[in-house]
Amino acid sequence: MIRNSNGRMLLTPVDEDALVRTQRLRTLGLGERSDASFDNFDAFADRVAEVTGVPFSMVNFIDGNRQFFAGLHTPAGTHKGSDLSAAAAGSSRSGRYVALDRGYCPHVVVRRKALVLEDVCDYPRFAGNPVVDEIGIRSYLGAPLIDRTGIALGAVCAVDTVPRPWGRAGLDTIKSLAMELVGHIDQREGNGIGI
Repeated sequence: MIRNSNGRMLLTPVDEDALVRTQRLRTLGLGERSDASFDNFDAFADRVAEVTGVPFSMVNFIDGNRQFFAGLHTPAGTHKGSDLSAAAAGSSRSGRYVALDRGYCPHVVVRRKALVLEDVCDYPRFAGNPVVDEIGIRSYLGAPLIDRTGIALGAVCAVDTVPRPWGRAGLDTIKSLAMELVGHIDQREGNGIGI
């Protein structure tokens, strides 16, 4: 069992599909490029935030070593000393990489199922995550991005700094948004268009 600096339990999931996922992300050109295609992912993250009414949302691709926020929506003027806020505040795409032990998307990808945390502090397994203390994250809603080959490439998520009663409607919404984005990725790949 690993504990963070505050002594809270910290469990990062074992990712047995990391190698296959990393190769698939490279094939698709996701997770490493810094060109105009990111504007599409940012626009999608903006839409997720608008639909769910949250201050933070992400399109997150996960390889074997790190997470990459290909799409990122944050509140205007966010400048806290945290990984997510630093990524949001920086204009460089390289600032959008974070460790696998930050946040809940790695859990979504490994589980291959949506994750609803109305109040992360109600779950000891998730309350110890660094994003709780560093950013003040209190609620999370995420769904995996499972492509046409069956590989979970990453996750799309909505995050808030206050507890949220997501309910069934929230779960259905995030799953629908994930399916929509995967459809877009699959369509662009099928058309031979770079993502």
